[in-house]
Amino acid sequence: MSQELNVMEPVARPARPKGWAGWRVLTLLMAVFVSLAGLRVITGQDMLTDAGTVRTTLTFAVPIGLAALGGLWAERAGIINIGLEGMMIFGTWFGAYFAWSFDNPWIGLLAGTLGGMFGGLIHAVATVTFAVDHIVSGVAINILALGAMRYLSILVYADIPGAGAAQSPAAPSFPTLNVPWLPEALAPIAQSNVFLVSDLAALVIGLTTRMSALTLIAILLVPISYLVLWKTTFGLRLRSVGENPDAAESLGVPVYTLKYVAVVVSGGLAGMGGVFLAIVASQIYQEGQTGGRGYIGLAAMIFGNWRPGGLAMGAGLFGYTDALQVRGGGAAIHALLLLLAVVLLIVAVWQVRKDRKGIALTGLLTAIVLLAWYFTTDSLPRELATYSPHIATLLVLSLASQRLRAPEGIGKQWRASRS
Repeated sequence: MSQELNVMEPVARPARPKGWAGWRVLTLLMAVFVSLAGLRVITGQDMLTDAGTVRTTLTFAVPIGLAALGGLWAERAGIINIGLEGMMIFGTWFGAYFAWSFDNPWIGLLAGTLGGMFGGLIHAVATVTFAVDHIVSGVAINILALGAMRYLSILVYADIPGAGAAQSPAAPSFPTLNVPWLPEALAPIAQSNVFLVSDLAALVIGLTTRMSALTLIAILLVPISYLVLWKTTFGLRLRSVGENPDAAESLGVPVYTLKYVAVVVSGGLAGMGGVFLAIVASQIYQEGQTGGRGYIGLAAMIFGNWRPGGLAMGAGLFGYTDALQVRGGGAAIHALLLLLAVVLLIVAVWQVRKDRKGIALTGLLTAIVLLAWYFTTDSLPRELATYSPHIATLLVLSLASQRLRAPEGIGKQWRASRS
């Protein structure tokens, strides 16, 4: 007697077309921009999309984005870099000091980047060579940077007018890039208040007026990092080190070398973010001016699922909400409650389709609270508006947490196999 066994073969998923991730990011950015344009029309809050908000958003987003890129390089190689904050501090001090000493911001950029790379090298020696816990090493670097830079300030600026233990003299700034005729030509369109048309005109004006050369460099580093890490053999090997260093070593990949390179590059990017704070954002080094942006950069990187495009959106989110509150946009931030409530309603419907009723109920209740808050008030309290960037970051991270996937080998101590 024979018996047939029916074996169900797994159905392979259709392959995604090339460039799918890039189109998905672009589509999401367009959806966000259209939503903000619609919100501007509904609420009358022109600050939501005007050129000043665009420029201020870039100012706040760039140092966070550079720190996030630094975290991306390190963590894709399996090294947690909590020390980004300290590496940014190195960048602020050395960038401002050398820019002031040589009256040249480009020398300051080089010095600040090297200062951050020095911090990255310390972290690499501790975590890769001596297998120190990554978190412990990063926290130690943050403490070391803060104390060492204060000591150097006392040593160097003691007799300098306008400087001291907590700040440097004014440093020269980078040249700004302007398109000579475009802003003037688009100004009438931007002031027309036509849905989407005036918003696009304001966006172009904000991106083509008084943009620092370092801002442009930082923006270009996002696609460059993507091309290097995802489109080259070097990048493939570096990411393999962060996923499975044992398998990478068995294929002849120099695991230690690539980990060192990744963490040093990570420090250099964080140092560049510090230079931006010291020379572009304020033209002076001030103690504590990083303001936790290294940690926020890590949050932006996690929000972006360890991808360059995603972390850029995370940095932009924080920079945008920070720009609104700095420009006195309490009413504009209040308008975002309406947009957030609509997004949560959409998320709730989507979670019901996924049969995740608990998450759907939470999203629905939160949306109802936000709608009630919006329709019963006219503006957010100043204290709450000040912390809106942090609240927005935590909220988005909580919503996106289910789709995140860190590199498999991240944070693990590794030693080369002995033959």
